Amino acid sequence: METIGIDPQTEEMIADVVRSFTDYGLNVVGAIALLVIGWTAANWAQRLVMRGLSRLPWMDQTVKPFISRVVWWIIVVFVLVAVLNQFGVQTTSIIAVLGAAGLAIGLALQGTLANVAAGVMLLILRPFNVGDYVDAGGDAGTVVEIGLFNTELKTFDGLCRLVPNSKIWTNTITNYTRNPTRRLDIPIGISYGDDIVGAENVLMDLMKGDQRILEDPAPRVLVKELADSAVLLNMRCWAKGDDYWATVFDLNKAAKIGLETAGYTIPFPQRDVHIVGGGSAPDSKP
Repeated sequence: METIGIDPQTEEMIADVVRSFTDYGLNVVGAIALLVIGWTAANWAQRLVMRGLSRLPWMDQTVKPFISRVVWWIIVVFVLVAVLNQFGVQTTSIIAVLGAAGLAIGLALQGTLANVAAGVMLLILRPFNVGDYVDAGGDAGTVVEIGLFNTELKTFDGLCRLVPNSKIWTNTITNYTRNPTRRLDIPIGISYGDDIVGAENVLMDLMKGDQRILEDPAPRVLVKELADSAVLLNMRCWAKGDDYWATVFDLNKAAKIGLETAGYTIPFPQRDVHIVGGGSAPDSKP
């Protein structure tokens, strides 16, 4: 039986192909291993940094998730560079490509980069912290987290709202939590025929009897307005920020019950129509 021989040139070509596939396969396996290890290390480092920062009592809650996320991104970038290097891509080429890509991405994603810049400014200047109740451009809620791109708010009715950082930064920010106390202004209307001084005494007794109302500044009852259907009295007092809404609701209820019990009338809008007579209606027929 005759044996078919392979010439040396063909044999060398086959050996080169097998060697190339072997080297490429090893590079692919190594790249996958680097990605898995790098991803795991990045997540582990993020949790480790977050745990370590949580042990620092002076570290603000707003900065902790931001720093841990930055550490995650740094490790991921190094892993990607190592993966590219696994396939023989030079470091200088990587830097040049990243620079060109960064410029192109920066021009294409100006709004996204504006969110990142706004997030950095929010972390540096800190107009609010995690746990504060804020209103920024109509978006109100308790701050849960300040991220690189969005700020997470929990609304008053328990919903999750993600607001772009640039929208928050470019609008007026009202922080309802930063100051320890807040002023309450509760308008109450009485009839024009009622005794104003007596009604003021009733409302003052209600405020003085509420332990949540602060003595300094002292509570006051002011005549706010002589409206169309009522004399508006204003209950003005101060309370702690945590007691604000509960105190407002309770004072509204107590004011109505207290005034009605004392014999005062809380009027509603009404209009008196006076018909002036003096002649018969004109005949519309010719």
